[in-house]
Amino acid sequence: MKQLILLLIFCQSMLQACSQTEEAKEEAINFELTQDWKDYWYSGVAELTTYELQQARYGEMREGLATVVFVTEDFSKSRYVKLDYPEKAGNDKVSVLKFNLNKKFITGVYDYALMQSTFKPVELNKHPNTLRVTTSNIEWCGQFLTSARLKGDNYELDYNSYFDGEESAKLTLEKAILEDEIWNWIRIYPASLPVGEQKLIPSILTQELTHHELKVEKAVCELKKGEIESTYTINYPEIDRKLRIHFETTFPYQITGWEETFRTVEGWGMESKSMTTTAKKINTIRNDYWEKKYLKDEVLRKDLGIEE
Repeated sequence: MKQLILLLIFCQSMLQACSQTEEAKEEAINFELTQDWKDYWYSGVAELTTYELQQARYGEMREGLATVVFVTEDFSKSRYVKLDYPEKAGNDKVSVLKFNLNKKFITGVYDYALMQSTFKPVELNKHPNTLRVTTSNIEWCGQFLTSARLKGDNYELDYNSYFDGEESAKLTLEKAILEDEIWNWIRIYPASLPVGEQKLIPSILTQELTHHELKVEKAVCELKKGEIESTYTINYPEIDRKLRIHFETTFPYQITGWEETFRTVEGWGMESKSMTTTAKKINTIRNDYWEKKYLKDEVLRKDLGIEE
């Protein structure tokens, strides 16, 4: 009897996942940028948000700061760079929502500075896949830099690292959903987020930070909509990794925080164990930060809750 009940529960959950998947597909087909979306994201300013960070590193939790930048840009599909003269680019131009994630924290005596940039086209129907993801892991021992570009049916990755065995490498992965593009996707049209069983490429930044192999993984994705806040969860059962992103249910879908659980790598005198990095929102401002580069503009950092 117990086995029958468990089987019924499993079947019900699978039916719900399939229903969610079909609903997401239908909404994605009918997707169109609203006027509210255009007014918010094409206003000539960026959205800047700071988060209180608890980063898992070397088997311990580290206090730090995460800064997230979202801004639209004209992007080159062939050169994978921001266009300074979009009016001359013709069909090579595509509008993207750029997501910059910066993390700063201390391990013992030395500093860590992590950054990830994801460039996802805003017209999901015409350009469903992210064009480029770049990451950097900079600390006192050395640097690790990657660049992933969409080339046809694959993502081509270039690695450059200080670390032995990772000094210079290339990797080709079949085209799949990138965990790193989910953040952009939430801000563009969360109703179309992939749900149920999916093939995903895990976070490039986290995989390189833990020195785990980067490859396409099986994942189970779930979207829970709340009246005020919604949560998107990605669970990778085979690699003991889970990501939960919390965001406002209504437009502009601001991200309020996240939890990232992963297994630390074994070595350097440490055992492998599962740990969770967390981030909680401090404050959000909107401005043309690229013009706020003078000494008089440093006061704006206080608005973001950045303590020197």
